[in-house]
Amino acid sequence: MPKLKTHTGAKKRFKMTGTGKIKRHHTKTRHILTSKLPKTKRKLGKSAIVSDADHDKVARMIPYA
Repeated sequence: MPKLKTHTGAKKRFKMTGTGKIKRHHTKTRHILTSKLPKTKRKLGKSAIVSDADHDKVARMIPYA
């Protein structure tokens, strides 16, 4: 079998945890931050887990992570 190629965009955006879950970052944290509440900005700064619906799709893109 040939080796699988890692999706280069996905490897920059996702990391695998020790338990097999996939971490991601939140969006909407780059600009226009003055109109966002401090609580919202704090929550957006933390990492999140990829949803179950998208887990298989993302896992295929990062096979060796």
